[in-house]
Amino acid sequence: MIWANLGVNDLARTMKFYTKLGFKPNGTNGSDELVSLSFGDDGFVINFFLNDIFKANLQIELADSRRVAEVVFTLSANGKEQVDKWALEVEQAGGQLLSKPEAFGDNYYGFLFSDPDGHRFNVFYMEGF
Repeated sequence: MIWANLGVNDLARTMKFYTKLGFKPNGTNGSDELVSLSFGDDGFVINFFLNDIFKANLQIELADSRRVAEVVFTLSANGKEQVDKWALEVEQAGGQLLSKPEAFGDNYYGFLFSDPDGHRFNVFYMEGF
């Protein structure tokens, strides 16, 4: 099993943003230090820890996700229409489009966005796959 752990500034804002995009609460046993969400058919889990807690527990410096990308998560869409719908939902939920939906490469269509803490995701459709 594999999952992701990211630092955030506001747990309530994070929960609100991701649940608007269809992520499901994964349970945190009432913790006030993190929220856990899952997404997709395989239930990929991302735990969002308060930055101070995350930094202290790992004993490392965290990247400023508003300035640099520590990772880019990819969300697969079923068609161009779904990509366009995601772009609207991301903006309505409070995310920032870093690129508009567009065709790129051979048979790809998608866009890049960041959540309110600057974590980056791309949504794309691969024609013919």
